[in-house]
Amino acid sequence: MRSLAVLVVVCGMLFSPAETRAQSVCTRADLQSAVDSYIAAQGKGTPSEMRLATTAKYSENMQDAAIEKGILRTPLKIDFHRSLLDASACETFTEVIVTEVTHPYVMGVRLKLTAGRIAEIETLVTDKDDWLFNADNYLKYSRGESWGVIPGTSRDTRATLIAAANAYEDIFFDNSVKVPWGTPCNRLEGGIRTGKGTPEDTCNSGVPSGMKITNRRFVVDPDIGAVVVLSRFSNNELPDSHLFRLENGKIRYVHTLTVCTIPGCGFQRPAQQGK
Repeated sequence: MRSLAVLVVVCGMLFSPAETRAQSVCTRADLQSAVDSYIAAQGKGTPSEMRLATTAKYSENMQDAAIEKGILRTPLKIDFHRSLLDASACETFTEVIVTEVTHPYVMGVRLKLTAGRIAEIETLVTDKDDWLFNADNYLKYSRGESWGVIPGTSRDTRATLIAAANAYEDIFFDNSVKVPWGTPCNRLEGGIRTGKGTPEDTCNSGVPSGMKITNRRFVVDPDIGAVVVLSRFSNNELPDSHLFRLENGKIRYVHTLTVCTIPGCGFQRPAQQGK
């Protein structure tokens, strides 16, 4: 009986929650490999290119969907992409820009890994009927920005990055909120940029009030000073992402994707349902 008790204790130690969590931690190499497989799959329109978990979940514009009927089944010529790798949460977020004249897109794609396989794919798909959409401008401005690796001694913490993102989201409801604005700072919304490329450019302009941003989820990459918030924007609960780059605790770039699920949202063009 004593031997059996010892065996039970040992087994408990071997499969303790702490050990299980440790085994689920991802490396940046793991995450980059997942992103690479997504880019290859999207380019060919073949989700099978990805290392998917058996029960992988897929959503498009914050609605559950069948992966075989989503945008992943459409081959896309990707002109530019940029990714956040969140090793703490085993998640990634990739900004994807397609300027193909027949159907341009700008997309935000979140992947979640479990046990080395992609367990969740969440895609925001914006096109001509969405907020301020202009893929050519988005490509020009995004590709021209510096989002390189920040030296270790100068990196902001995960908590700092999330706090800055929350402050930005909160100011849309309450303009008295203090946001760590950087100077210069450029905000890119759909395809419209606030700055003019001068040292005085600011993101602290044209911010409305009284708009709630709810259901916030974060993907954080301290290595490049970046955090993205996936959320529901305004009282209409539009699927939305806000992507930030911080330097020395100050917001340097903001990228916004907002899916118009109500008429009149995207330059007064009727929104398409279930893109």
